[in-house]
Amino acid sequence: MANKGPSYGLSREVQSKIDKKYDPELEERLVEWIVAQCGPSVGRPQPGKQGFQTWLKDGCVLCELINSLHKDAKPVKKIQTSTMAFKQMEQVSQFLTAAERYGVTKSDVFQTVDLWEGKDLAAVQMTLMSLGSLAVTRSDGCYRGDPNWFHRKAQENKREFSDEQLKEGQSVIGLQMGTNKGASQAGMTGYGRPRQIIN
Repeated sequence: MANKGPSYGLSREVQSKIDKKYDPELEERLVEWIVAQCGPSVGRPQPGKQGFQTWLKDGCVLCELINSLHKDAKPVKKIQTSTMAFKQMEQVSQFLTAAERYGVTKSDVFQTVDLWEGKDLAAVQMTLMSLGSLAVTRSDGCYRGDPNWFHRKAQENKREFSDEQLKEGQSVIGLQMGTNKGASQAGMTGYGRPRQIIN
């Protein structure tokens, strides 16, 4: 984490809410997937939030992960270990750019500082979950690991209708709009007797 003193008041409340979103069970599943996907060369982190952050912080593991999801053209050309902060942050941002190109939505992508300063590791988990779901859904042979670790994304189910079928559909009134078939006022009576006023 960055060299920051303790937070107080509203800052502490906000940070504690963010910290509560972090899921240790999800951490275990993500570590298992990353090791299965990239191979044992990436190593394993120390258990716990701090170990998970330290393992991913330099961006090397993340870049190995995104490269392992591609067969031919690897999105991150050069992965190098460096102790310089800006080089590490640059590698993390290369991973984020490649993840967006892979299909992870912009709203699911974490900010580099979230990982680097350890501000929001739950967002890092969500990005990796989204990436895993896309990898399982693609079924292109690049995904390694248990397919039950991630949910499959919904696939497009495009349908083609002929002009004749489209014209038939225009004459049908959907029941959501209501119907008046068989409705009449037969048998209707007044709603009750009028008010009696007696002197």
